[in-house]
Amino acid sequence: MIRTPLRPLARILRARDMGENPDKIERENIRARHAEMRDKTRKRAEGRLVVLGLFFVFAFATIGARMGSLANSEPVEPRAGVAGVQILAQRADIVDRRGRLLATNFQTHSLYAQPQQMIEPEATADALVKIFPDLDRSRLLKDFTGKRKFLWVKKKISPEQKQAVHDIGEPGLLFGPRDMRLYPNGAIAAHILGGASFGEEGVNSAEIIGVAGVEKEFDARLRDPARGHEPLMLSIDLSVQAAVERVLHGGMTVMNARGAAAVLMDVETGELIAMASLPDFDPNDRPLPPARGLPSDSPIFNRAVQGLYELGSTFKIFTVAQALDLGLVNPSTLIDTKGPLRWGKFRIRDFRNYGPELSVSEVVVKSSNIGTARIAQMIGVPRQREFLGKLGFLKPTALEVIEAPNAVPLQPKKWSELSLMTISYGHGLSSSPLHLAAGYATLANGGYKVAPTVLRQPRNQRGEQVMSQEAAARSLRMLREVVTEGTASLAEVPGYAVGGKTGTADKPKTRGGGYYEDKVIATFASVFPAHDPKYVLVVTLDEPSENSGEEPRRTAGWTAVPVAAEIIRRVAPLMGLRPEIEPVVPTGITTVSQRAE
Repeated sequence: MIRTPLRPLARILRARDMGENPDKIERENIRARHAEMRDKTRKRAEGRLVVLGLFFVFAFATIGARMGSLANSEPVEPRAGVAGVQILAQRADIVDRRGRLLATNFQTHSLYAQPQQMIEPEATADALVKIFPDLDRSRLLKDFTGKRKFLWVKKKISPEQKQAVHDIGEPGLLFGPRDMRLYPNGAIAAHILGGASFGEEGVNSAEIIGVAGVEKEFDARLRDPARGHEPLMLSIDLSVQAAVERVLHGGMTVMNARGAAAVLMDVETGELIAMASLPDFDPNDRPLPPARGLPSDSPIFNRAVQGLYELGSTFKIFTVAQALDLGLVNPSTLIDTKGPLRWGKFRIRDFRNYGPELSVSEVVVKSSNIGTARIAQMIGVPRQREFLGKLGFLKPTALEVIEAPNAVPLQPKKWSELSLMTISYGHGLSSSPLHLAAGYATLANGGYKVAPTVLRQPRNQRGEQVMSQEAAARSLRMLREVVTEGTASLAEVPGYAVGGKTGTADKPKTRGGGYYEDKVIATFASVFPAHDPKYVLVVTLDEPSENSGEEPRRTAGWTAVPVAAEIIRRVAPLMGLRPEIEPVVPTGITTVSQRAE
């Protein structure tokens, strides 16, 4: 930039020639220079103000747009998580072996509140309590009048409840769409299905997660988006399950039992056609675990899987079957039954005096503790323990419900000679009705171990052969004789030859050790048809008492057996079994199963 000199020589010389003061020229130039500088400064300041103004306009526009967006959006409770992760509410259906619906998703709504937008919080609280009686009015009013900006009122509501809330007319009450798990059959198969709840939640959706049963066991499978269209097919039959539960509930009531369990299993595949535990619950409104008392007192306790009981004389057939398999006895071998059988301070007695000796078949038919203990002595501790282990009585079952792994059978810390004898007739070893059903299925299918399953199996799933087919066939014949000649005569169902064994075990005290004198666990384990077994049924009653006579009758023959017989009578036709005449076995000939290896 070229600056104008303050005292230009030409003008100075001209001014001197004309007699003017040269300083006047300098002052004029100084004023001009200052004016020019002021103009430049003013223009620079005006430019900066324009830029700053544009910046503020843009910032206010951005903030205003964001505030408008927030004002028009649904409010959500602050939640930790990865930004941008979508809540997936989809969950596959669960169906029975015939494709009938057991569990599905159902679209409903949630109810939440924005207290700061409420006009009449007190009246709103009163109206909500009328619609939802379980709500606490004082708590609602405190939340509505406090500093909270958001709160859940109800996570799921029915269409009728939604309309009633809508009619309140409160702008601070809002609805959000939501999927919930629906069990259309109510309490049927409740302990198998388990139930579901909400995981991660938002006002527009909620994650559905399993909390028990197959819902929990197959949670990842049911939530897999790639398989959301593919239902999970269970092995249970809905019609059979409903019939079993209905009869079991009636039997539990008539027999004044505290609880009951039933397991119906296919002897070839190990599939559970039905499994029931009473008391039960509605998985649509699953109760919370008990805060006090015994777990078995809660309706969510699965007695068929989690219940560990001394199953009494139902175990005797396993002792006899092993002795037959080892060649130690045959059905006609005579066993010393003189009693009592003394072992140190312990005495083993029979229910009544059966004489000095019984055949092996009679030991089972008459249910002799002494005779069974004598046979167990022939077997010995190592072989007994190994055999029961192969049958699955020493570890949890592999059933596909989340509760199964925790049902670890209770066995003696030291498996002594006394344990050998007591376990032989069902005392000293506690297992579940499901364990017992799997053991009887092994007897019924020719000696092959089965793994209980609640999933539909495309084909037979045979395990290792635990005993010979001959030993299994002879054991089945003895079980049939228990019904025709022994303690389970009330199990006879015309057209469906039933074989089975009763078991009545004193119930151990919850505190202090020992056993109750007037409380028992009554069990009946059965197979049908006995001449060509297809199914195993185990019925267990907790503290039953049949009071129609002068004195209460608590044995399984009077309590569990009639209930099991009625179940078989009801469900056999539902499973496609036609009544038929039992073939007559020629005298002196023992049948052996001809099932293929």
